[in-house]
Amino acid sequence: MFLTPDNLQAIWLTLKVAALTTLILLVLGTPLAWWLARSRSWLTRPVGALVTLPLVLPPSVLGFYLLVMLGPMGPIGQWMQAIGLPTLPFTFEGLIVASVFYSLPFMVQPILNAMQALGSRPLEVAATLRASPLDSFFRVVLPLCRPGLITGCIMSFAHTVGEFGVVLMVGGNIPGVTRVVSVQIYDHVEALEYADAHRLAAVMLIFAFSVLMLLQIHNARTARRARA
Repeated sequence: MFLTPDNLQAIWLTLKVAALTTLILLVLGTPLAWWLARSRSWLTRPVGALVTLPLVLPPSVLGFYLLVMLGPMGPIGQWMQAIGLPTLPFTFEGLIVASVFYSLPFMVQPILNAMQALGSRPLEVAATLRASPLDSFFRVVLPLCRPGLITGCIMSFAHTVGEFGVVLMVGGNIPGVTRVVSVQIYDHVEALEYADAHRLAAVMLIFAFSVLMLLQIHNARTARRARA
Protein backbone atom coordinates (compact mmCIF):
# COMPACT_ATOMS: atom_id res chain seq x y z
CA MET A 1 0.00 0.00 0.00
CA PHE A 2 1.44 3.35 -1.04
CA LEU A 3 0.12 5.23 2.02
CA THR A 4 -0.64 3.68 5.40
CA PRO A 5 -3.98 4.28 7.16
CA ASP A 6 -2.21 6.62 9.59
CA ASN A 7 -0.85 8.65 6.68
CA LEU A 8 -4.27 8.84 5.03
CA GLN A 9 -5.77 9.95 8.33
CA ALA A 10 -3.14 12.69 8.62
CA ILE A 11 -3.83 13.85 5.05
CA TRP A 12 -7.59 14.01 5.67
CA LEU A 13 -7.09 15.94 8.91
CA THR A 14 -4.70 18.35 7.20
CA LEU A 15 -7.14 19.04 4.36
CA LYS A 16 -9.96 19.59 6.87
CA VAL A 17 -7.85 22.03 8.90
CA ALA A 18 -6.75 23.88 5.76
CA ALA A 19 -10.29 24.15 4.38
CA LEU A 20 -11.79 25.44 7.64
CA THR A 21 -8.89 27.84 8.17
CA THR A 22 -9.24 29.23 4.64
CA LEU A 23 -12.99 29.74 5.07
CA ILE A 24 -12.52 31.55 8.40
CA LEU A 25 -9.72 33.68 6.98
CA LEU A 26 -11.85 34.65 3.98
CA VAL A 27 -14.65 35.82 6.26
CA LEU A 28 -12.34 37.67 8.67
CA GLY A 29 -9.59 38.78 6.31
CA THR A 30 -11.76 40.44 3.65
CA PRO A 31 -13.28 43.17 5.88
CA LEU A 32 -9.93 43.56 7.64
CA ALA A 33 -8.19 44.16 4.30
CA TRP A 34 -10.92 46.64 3.30
CA TRP A 35 -10.44 48.56 6.56
CA LEU A 36 -6.65 48.62 6.10
CA ALA A 37 -7.09 49.83 2.51
CA ARG A 38 -9.64 52.57 3.21
CA SER A 39 -9.15 53.77 6.78
CA ARG A 40 -7.01 56.78 7.58
CA SER A 41 -6.72 55.91 11.26
CA TRP A 42 -3.29 55.69 12.83
CA LEU A 43 -4.29 52.21 13.97
CA THR A 44 -3.86 50.84 10.45
CA ARG A 45 -0.07 50.82 10.85
CA PRO A 46 0.19 48.77 14.07
CA VAL A 47 -2.64 46.50 12.95
CA GLY A 48 -0.96 46.03 9.57
CA ALA A 49 2.29 45.18 11.34
CA LEU A 50 0.51 42.62 13.52
CA VAL A 51 -1.13 41.04 10.49
CA THR A 52 2.22 40.60 8.70
CA LEU A 53 4.10 39.52 11.84
CA PRO A 54 3.83 35.78 11.08
CA LEU A 55 5.82 36.36 7.89
CA VAL A 56 8.97 37.26 9.84
CA LEU A 57 8.39 35.67 13.25
CA PRO A 58 9.68 32.10 13.77
CA PRO A 59 6.70 29.72 13.92
CA SER A 60 7.90 28.30 17.23
CA VAL A 61 7.80 31.78 18.80
CA LEU A 62 4.28 32.46 17.57
CA GLY A 63 3.21 28.97 18.63
CA PHE A 64 4.70 29.42 22.09
CA TYR A 65 2.86 32.68 22.78
CA LEU A 66 -0.39 31.26 21.42
CA LEU A 67 0.09 28.26 23.71
CA VAL A 68 0.64 30.56 26.70
CA MET A 69 -2.37 32.77 25.93
CA LEU A 70 -4.72 29.88 25.15
CA GLY A 71 -3.52 27.68 28.02
CA PRO A 72 -5.19 27.39 31.45
CA MET A 73 -2.95 30.09 32.94
CA GLY A 74 -3.22 32.47 29.99
CA PRO A 75 -5.73 35.33 29.69
CA ILE A 76 -7.81 33.67 26.97
CA GLY A 77 -7.65 30.29 28.64
CA GLN A 78 -8.73 31.70 32.01
CA TRP A 79 -11.61 33.57 30.37
CA MET A 80 -12.78 30.41 28.60
CA GLN A 81 -12.68 28.44 31.83
CA ALA A 82 -14.60 31.20 33.61
CA ILE A 83 -17.49 30.85 31.15
CA GLY A 84 -17.40 27.06 31.32
CA LEU A 85 -15.51 26.27 28.11
CA PRO A 86 -12.47 23.98 27.82
CA THR A 87 -9.08 25.42 26.91
CA LEU A 88 -7.90 25.15 23.32
CA PRO A 89 -4.33 23.75 23.39
CA PHE A 90 -4.00 20.18 22.08
CA THR A 91 -7.46 20.20 20.53
CA PHE A 92 -8.71 20.38 16.94
CA GLU A 93 -10.28 23.78 17.67
CA GLY A 94 -6.95 25.06 19.02
CA LEU A 95 -5.30 23.85 15.83
CA ILE A 96 -7.76 25.93 13.81
CA VAL A 97 -7.15 29.04 15.93
CA ALA A 98 -3.37 28.69 15.59
CA SER A 99 -3.65 28.14 11.83
CA VAL A 100 -5.83 31.23 11.42
CA PHE A 101 -3.27 33.40 13.19
CA TYR A 102 -0.33 31.92 11.29
CA SER A 103 -1.89 32.09 7.81
CA LEU A 104 -3.60 35.48 8.25
CA PRO A 105 -1.12 37.51 6.14
CA PHE A 106 -1.43 35.06 3.25
CA MET A 107 -5.11 35.91 2.99
CA VAL A 108 -5.06 39.60 3.88
CA GLN A 109 -2.10 40.74 1.79
CA PRO A 110 -3.36 39.68 -1.69
CA ILE A 111 -6.83 41.07 -0.94
CA LEU A 112 -5.32 44.30 0.42
CA ASN A 113 -3.21 44.73 -2.72
CA ALA A 114 -6.26 44.23 -4.93
CA MET A 115 -8.33 46.72 -2.93
CA GLN A 116 -5.58 49.33 -2.96
CA ALA A 117 -5.25 48.96 -6.73
CA LEU A 118 -8.99 49.41 -7.10
CA GLY A 119 -8.88 53.13 -6.36
CA SER A 120 -11.86 55.28 -5.49
CA ARG A 121 -13.37 55.74 -8.96
CA PRO A 122 -15.63 52.62 -8.94
CA LEU A 123 -17.01 53.60 -5.54
CA GLU A 124 -17.69 57.15 -6.70
CA VAL A 125 -19.61 55.82 -9.69
CA ALA A 126 -21.59 53.49 -7.41
CA ALA A 127 -22.38 56.42 -5.10
CA THR A 128 -23.76 58.46 -8.01
CA LEU A 129 -26.12 55.54 -8.68
CA ARG A 130 -27.26 55.80 -5.04
CA ALA A 131 -25.76 52.49 -4.02
CA SER A 132 -25.34 52.08 -0.27
CA PRO A 133 -21.86 51.39 1.14
CA LEU A 134 -22.85 47.77 1.75
CA ASP A 135 -24.15 47.36 -1.80
CA SER A 136 -20.98 48.96 -3.18
CA PHE A 137 -18.83 46.56 -1.17
CA PHE A 138 -20.64 43.39 -2.26
CA ARG A 139 -21.55 44.37 -5.83
CA VAL A 140 -18.56 46.49 -6.84
CA VAL A 141 -15.55 45.92 -4.58
CA LEU A 142 -15.69 42.14 -4.19
CA PRO A 143 -16.26 41.33 -7.90
CA LEU A 144 -13.44 43.67 -8.95
CA CYS A 145 -11.13 42.21 -6.29
CA ARG A 146 -11.88 38.60 -7.21
CA PRO A 147 -8.30 37.85 -8.38
CA GLY A 148 -6.98 38.93 -4.97
CA LEU A 149 -9.61 36.85 -3.19
CA ILE A 150 -8.74 33.75 -5.23
CA THR A 151 -5.02 34.26 -4.68
CA GLY A 152 -5.56 34.72 -0.95
CA CYS A 153 -7.60 31.52 -0.71
CA ILE A 154 -5.05 29.48 -2.65
CA MET A 155 -2.08 30.81 -0.67
CA SER A 156 -3.84 30.43 2.69
CA PHE A 157 -4.87 26.85 1.96
CA ALA A 158 -1.41 25.85 0.77
CA HIS A 159 0.34 27.61 3.64
CA THR A 160 -1.90 25.95 6.21
CA VAL A 161 -1.20 22.52 4.71
CA GLY A 162 2.54 23.11 5.14
CA GLU A 163 2.49 24.33 8.75
CA PHE A 164 4.70 22.59 11.29
CA GLY A 165 6.06 24.69 14.14
CA VAL A 166 2.84 26.42 15.16
CA VAL A 167 0.64 23.34 14.88
CA LEU A 168 3.11 21.22 16.84
CA MET A 169 3.33 23.79 19.65
CA VAL A 170 -0.41 24.41 19.97
CA GLY A 171 -1.91 21.15 18.69
CA GLY A 172 0.66 18.65 19.81
CA ASN A 173 0.76 15.21 18.23
CA ILE A 174 -2.55 13.44 18.85
CA PRO A 175 -3.51 10.88 16.17
CA GLY A 176 -6.77 11.75 14.45
CA VAL A 177 -7.09 15.01 16.37
CA THR A 178 -4.02 17.22 15.78
CA ARG A 179 -1.48 15.04 13.96
CA VAL A 180 -1.33 16.72 10.56
CA VAL A 181 0.86 15.71 7.62
CA SER A 182 3.90 17.78 8.59
CA VAL A 183 3.92 16.26 12.08
CA GLN A 184 3.35 12.77 10.65
CA ILE A 185 6.42 13.15 8.41
CA TYR A 186 8.44 14.28 11.44
CA ASP A 187 7.27 11.20 13.36
CA HIS A 188 8.33 8.89 10.51
CA VAL A 189 11.80 10.44 10.44
CA GLU A 190 12.11 10.22 14.23
CA ALA A 191 11.24 6.51 14.02
CA LEU A 192 13.70 6.02 11.11
CA GLU A 193 10.79 5.10 8.84
CA TYR A 194 12.29 6.83 5.85
CA ALA A 195 10.25 4.97 3.23
CA ASP A 196 6.96 6.14 4.78
CA ALA A 197 8.37 9.64 5.23
CA HIS A 198 9.47 9.72 1.60
CA ARG A 199 6.07 8.64 0.27
CA LEU A 200 4.18 11.18 2.37
CA ALA A 201 6.68 13.93 1.57
CA ALA A 202 6.38 13.14 -2.14
CA VAL A 203 2.61 13.62 -1.92
CA MET A 204 3.16 17.01 -0.27
CA LEU A 205 5.74 17.99 -2.89
CA ILE A 206 3.35 17.18 -5.73
CA PHE A 207 0.58 19.07 -3.95
CA ALA A 208 2.74 22.17 -3.42
CA PHE A 209 3.89 22.16 -7.05
CA SER A 210 0.31 21.80 -8.27
CA VAL A 211 -0.86 24.70 -6.12
CA LEU A 212 1.91 26.96 -7.40
CA MET A 213 1.15 25.97 -10.99
CA LEU A 214 -2.52 26.77 -10.41
CA LEU A 215 -1.56 30.15 -9.00
CA GLN A 216 0.72 30.85 -11.98
CA ILE A 217 -2.07 30.01 -14.43
CA HIS A 218 -4.54 32.16 -12.51
CA ASN A 219 -2.14 35.13 -12.44
CA ALA A 220 -1.40 34.79 -16.15
CA ARG A 221 -5.11 34.76 -17.03
CA THR A 222 -5.73 37.76 -14.79
CA ALA A 223 -2.90 39.66 -16.49
CA ARG A 224 -4.30 38.85 -19.95
CA ARG A 225 -7.75 40.09 -18.95
CA ALA A 226 -6.24 43.30 -17.59
CA ARG A 227 -4.44 43.94 -20.90
CA ALA A 228 -7.54 43.17 -22.99
